[in-house]
Amino acid sequence: MKTVDLILQKVKRQGTVTAKQLSVDLNITTMGARQHLLALEEDGILSFHDIKAKVGRPTRHWTLTAKGHAQFTDRHGELAIQFIDAIESLYGNEGVEKITLQREEKALETYQTAMQSGQSLQQKLQILCELRDQEGYMVELEVHPDHFLLIENHCPICQAAKRCPSLCHSEQRIFKQVLKEHAFLERNEHIVSGQRRCVYKITPLG
Repeated sequence: MKTVDLILQKVKRQGTVTAKQLSVDLNITTMGARQHLLALEEDGILSFHDIKAKVGRPTRHWTLTAKGHAQFTDRHGELAIQFIDAIESLYGNEGVEKITLQREEKALETYQTAMQSGQSLQQKLQILCELRDQEGYMVELEVHPDHFLLIENHCPICQAAKRCPSLCHSEQRIFKQVLKEHAFLERNEHIVSGQRRCVYKITPLG
């Protein structure tokens, strides 16, 4: 993967980065990282804001612009919307709901089968994260003393979900179903609602 693509992946996952962070993570010089960042800014893909430091010069933090986020947009989004429109036109909302439910049942079966090999809740969540990451959600799992955070930094079905909100409701139902015997789940951040990522707080039962 090209350095510029690695940089975009880092910014997408972390939300904001500095040239120094990139130099360490990607094993390149700070100057080299800064040149890539400036080039991406010129292309309208990144923007920056400076944060004052206690000592020395302000630190420059880089984030994705709307154009930058669009680099990760589902390439088949428009096609998915056309399918949803066609199904709704032919079969009404009931038809769309049936398709959504069928997709939900298939995903639920896949996740439940895979997660059976996990012994602890954390192991089960790691399996779930791996599956979702393979599906393009750019997932990471944060472990906290009394809860977990399942973070999805990208939504590959974002355009379709905006057109058909039941897709988002369906995914949340899937998570609750596969975890119902182990944890309580709530969504604290939501990409479709305009936030940078989807974040699910998972609190173990008992």
